[in-house]
Order: sequence, then C-alpha cells, then structure tokens
Amino acid sequence: MIEILLYTVLTLCLLGAVAAMVLYLVARKFYVYEDPRIDQVENLLPLANCGGCGYPGCRGLADALVKNDDITSLYCPVGGTDTMNRVAAFLGKSAPEKEPQIAEVRCGGSCGKRPRISIYDGAYSCAVEHSLYSGETGCNYGCLGKGDCVVVCNFDAIAVNPETGIPEVDPAKCTACGACVRACPRAIMELRKKGVKDRRVWVNCINRDKGAVSRKLCTVSCIACGKCVKTCPFEAITLQDNLAYIDPYKCRLCRKCVPECPTSAISEINFPPKKETPAGGGKGEGNAAVRVKDPTSPSATSVSDGIPAGSVGESDGNRPPQQA
Repeated sequence: MIEILLYTVLTLCLLGAVAAMVLYLVARKFYVYEDPRIDQVENLLPLANCGGCGYPGCRGLADALVKNDDITSLYCPVGGTDTMNRVAAFLGKSAPEKEPQIAEVRCGGSCGKRPRISIYDGAYSCAVEHSLYSGETGCNYGCLGKGDCVVVCNFDAIAVNPETGIPEVDPAKCTACGACVRACPRAIMELRKKGVKDRRVWVNCINRDKGAVSRKLCTVSCIACGKCVKTCPFEAITLQDNLAYIDPYKCRLCRKCVPECPTSAISEINFPPKKETPAGGGKGEGNAAVRVKDPTSPSATSVSDGIPAGSVGESDGNRPPQQA
C-alpha cells in the first residue's frame, strides 16, 4: 500500500516537472519582446483611455509613439500640447503641433423654436429614437435631447439644458476626445478649433431641407439664402446641400456674416459687445465720426469707429479705415 502511494506521488511529480519544462520551452519559443519605454510613455499620458487619439486606450497610443519614428500625426487630445512635448522629449522625437479644439453642438432648435408634433415613449436614448422615427419635432436633423453625448463623456463636460433641451458643452472640462461626436446618431456634435481667446463663429444648424421647409420646422434653421457666403471676405463659408458651413481654419472672426443671417442661424461666442455708432456723429448720414490727432504728439492715435489705426477690431477683422 505504501509503495503504491509512493509511486503515485513520484509519478505526479514527474508529470509536473515535464509540464513545467514544456511550458518553459513554449514561453521561450513564443516570447514577444516589448520595449520597456512603452510603460514609461504610457505613464506620461493622462491614462483617460477615451480613444480620442484613435487607438484603443493610452497603451495603444504609447505603443505607436514608441514604434513610429515620425509621431507628428499622433496626438493625445486630453493631454494636449504639453503632454505631447514631454513624450517627444523623452523619446527624442519631434512633437506634433495641433491647435486646441472643443466639441460644439450644431443645433439651435430649442423647445421654443421647434414645435413638438409627437411624444416619444420609448428607451431614453438618442440612438434608439433616431432609429425608430424622425423625433418629436418635424426636423429630421435636429437634436433629440436624450443625452447620449452626456453618457459617453468621461469628463462631465456635457449637460442637457432642461429649458432648451439642447446639450451644452463646458469649455473648461472638454478635452476634445471626440466621444460625443461618435455617439451622436445625427452628427450634430463637431470638433472645432477653439479660436483666439476661445472666440468662435459657426452655423448652428445641420438641416439640409430646402429653405421653406426648414424654416417651417424651425425658426432658427439655415435656409440656404447665401447671404453669409456673399458677405464673407475670406471665402470661409460654403453652401452645399441647402446648408451653409463656416470653415474654422479660414474664418478670421470678422463676424460680418452674423447680422446678415435672416434667421439668426449663425452663432458667435466669447466676443465683446459691439460698439454702437453715436447718431449724428459724422458729416455723412450713417457714417461714424473720425478723429485724427496730431501725429507728432506722443499719444497720437487715429481712431475710426473706436478702433486704433493699424489694429484689428474685435468685430471687424480686416476692415479698411474710413476716410475723414
């Protein structure tokens, strides 16, 4: 009896040793070398794992940053330029340069501007409602307001305004990761350049119906009249599929298009209030007074509409100075 027990123990020990040897040989055969710098680069990243860089988490981006000689096309929107500079300095590579962006909601059709024609009684999700029908209003393009963008935002940067029913983005929290853009079934969310002093101008509508139809469905929809296109001196506005679009990289923030829009579909943000021209200030009707000081004076300035000569105004980018 004791011999049988002894043989059993020895057999099990031998099988264990053989299995360990097999596992060791397999591990050596299929060993995958991983650059230790990947762990170090990953620790330099914000570890948000949002996917905004286009890779599955910060580990995937760290792997790409280490393995690619040219990393100018790789960028972490959460960490921004500072993080990418630290990574590039550690790897001895050139850091990518990219202007800061922010998520923007391209729909101004609040509850009071889009009449409700039905009541949705289903799963509280924009994706579900969009897959079933056009929504509670007649606009097939407008925001559904169920907050799918709010759910996917890992930074609490989006909240639905209960009064308007439209999501609002907190610029202080938004990292431009793009999660909300991917989650919106109607492609209302867009990543746009933050702009100088966080000033932006954009067409707050994505309705591609013809003017009369879109105007009937929403009082602030774009009607494709083309006035903004004709007004823009920088060719930053295009008109396609019955919808105007402002290119953030061509727009100079002159805001000439804003008062031209008959439906107030063009939004502007973070601009100072426009200065009103005093009535009867100039010799000609409707012209602002022009004051020119002695050029030899130490405090000499030439003022036209309250803007110092040679400077760019807040609301009229490249306007030529008026003649006295």
